Amino acid sequence: MVPYNDNTMKNTIKDSFSSLVADRYLLVLSAVLALLAISFAIYVGLSVHPSELQLVSHCSAFGITHLYRDQWYYLLTFGAFGLFAAALHIILAVKLLMIKGHSLAILFAWLGIAIVILAWMTAYAVINIYVNNGCSI
Repeated sequence: MVPYNDNTMKNTIKDSFSSLVADRYLLVLSAVLALLAISFAIYVGLSVHPSELQLVSHCSAFGITHLYRDQWYYLLTFGAFGLFAAALHIILAVKLLMIKGHSLAILFAWLGIAIVILAWMTAYAVINIYVNNGCSI
């Protein structure tokens, strides 16, 4: 059996972090992406209120019921998606910086910002429908 050597994992994380700090533009984009995702999750968390109102979560052309409904806490997954997408985009941008170079990593960080903004717009539209149907305080 081959013994596990955790020095390679530590070295990989240290090299990734030092590469991120050395590239100031990617560092700023990553910070903006993280702050945008955190503020998006806070917005969703503060906008969703418990109620008995069910909302349409997805639709299907198959089966008897075409519209499937979920409870109010389904809306909290929008915030979790924003945090998860931002974390993955930051990690993959740093990995792309190490493997492919600066330009592809920057493109991927901007793509992450665009995805979080699109998720915010979608969540805003859905939450406004939810709030305007009698769920506001």
